[in-house]
Amino acid sequence: MTVRRTIEESTSDREKGRGLDRKRVYTSEFNSWALADTMPRSVEIFDTTLRDGEQTPGVALSVDEKIRIAEALNDLGVDVIEAGFPMISVGENESVKKIAALGLQSRVCALSRSSRKDVDVVLDCGVDYVHTFIATSDAHLKYKLKMTRDEVKAKAVDAIEYAKSHGLTVEFSCEDATRTGLDFLKEMHIAVQQAGVDKINLPDTVGVTSTPAMERLVDEIMSVTKVPLSVHCHDDFGLAVANSLAAVRRGARQVHVCVNGLGERAGNAALEEVVLGMMAFYNIQTNVDIRKIGYVSKTVSNLTGMPVPGNKAIVGSNAFAHESGIHVHGVLEDPSTYEAFGPELVGMRREIVVGKHTGAHSVKEKLGEYGVTLSEEQIGRVVQEVKRLAESGKRVDDAELVALAYHAAGQRAGEARKVRLKEFAVFTGLNITPTAVVALDIDGQYKRGSEIGIGPVDAAINAIRSVVSHKITLVEYRLSAITGGSDALCEVSVKLQHNGEKKAVSVGKSVGSDIVQTSVDAAVEAIDRLYSRITKDE
Repeated sequence: MTVRRTIEESTSDREKGRGLDRKRVYTSEFNSWALADTMPRSVEIFDTTLRDGEQTPGVALSVDEKIRIAEALNDLGVDVIEAGFPMISVGENESVKKIAALGLQSRVCALSRSSRKDVDVVLDCGVDYVHTFIATSDAHLKYKLKMTRDEVKAKAVDAIEYAKSHGLTVEFSCEDATRTGLDFLKEMHIAVQQAGVDKINLPDTVGVTSTPAMERLVDEIMSVTKVPLSVHCHDDFGLAVANSLAAVRRGARQVHVCVNGLGERAGNAALEEVVLGMMAFYNIQTNVDIRKIGYVSKTVSNLTGMPVPGNKAIVGSNAFAHESGIHVHGVLEDPSTYEAFGPELVGMRREIVVGKHTGAHSVKEKLGEYGVTLSEEQIGRVVQEVKRLAESGKRVDDAELVALAYHAAGQRAGEARKVRLKEFAVFTGLNITPTAVVALDIDGQYKRGSEIGIGPVDAAINAIRSVVSHKITLVEYRLSAITGGSDALCEVSVKLQHNGEKKAVSVGKSVGSDIVQTSVDAAVEAIDRLYSRITKDE
């Protein structure tokens, strides 16, 4: 039997960001073929960015950084935050305690081995939700635990009964479940249910299951599992999201995820892909506010130091970037031609990129963002120059595109500047709030200003804004090293916006050896280009 669900949602859902505005989602009608009567109406999101995500090689979060991520996840609307594994270190213990004390709407969970001692540590952290686990595959029993199946089952049951007797909500996982014999896996599920477990998680610990196999396995497990079933998939074969969606299709009611697909080895199922996939393909609702996904992705990336790949689905810088002239023309006419859904749904922005495949529509649209209007003939010359530069290996950024446009229009970049930097100083150091002082010559008037910031560059840009206009906002800041070594030359590109208007945007670029000075030069150049529009508005 196949359920023919409608793909509608109430206005209130859209206002809350919990549902999809179908006018901006352009998925295939054939997805209705996959709707099944085993699918739940809604699914809970169990986020393990702070636990499994932190196990990403090279990631080590401080207590304060963990708190910031927990608050972002809570604001995003995840149902459960796995705050950490408090038994493993003093720092981990402290972070779980502090997150538990925040009073978040999301439930806070801590990981525990199937051990009374571990459960006691969880209780001491002040959480009311514990995730216990023990390995069940023959390989783990033989080489890691050196225990029999009966011994493993007894430990799992004892820890669950102990945790329940202390009032905890208990979720249990058979570690390496997808390489555990089916009969024993079912035996474990029956035993832990008899012990009073609240949820059972099915982990594909090493990411070794194909998607059809996951569906079959969930069918088998659901025959003996009466409590809500969860699924935890790793991405070793690139199937974590697909396997998570497959499990949900066959009845799983919770999915373990990590923001940006962080996690051990190749990572875990990505929160953003699982949530959007369930909603777009199956009309399964979650409590996640999808409009905040882009922001949370950037927050986690910044705090973990793990950049989001440009081609990453949903949140990558190229996810809504278009270069091909044919594609840009289509998207500008109707986004459904070359996008699966509107970027604004997940807090991202569409980007028109200029390069080898660029056409006139791309250049015209891009220059329009900066208030630059050219004739068709002039645009044609710019397009040819962009293609020539791109084919020689040169990446043409926005600042260079604007410069090419000025040249095509018979103007010279930097001619008749209205805003010039006259003086600049920044004060920063240990236990000192970064403070910047600037003096600008603005159309013949000498003006000074000072501001603080979270860093020297931020303070400097804030000081410039205080002199020119507080309505100027920083849209994009890019820094790249041109040469190697401690004395490397850097290239800074600054994109500014005035009064929140998409068409009141400017870009500045500078190259130098001092990051702060180079950033200030780029910001002043951007403001100079924006100045004529500022004076008209104010």
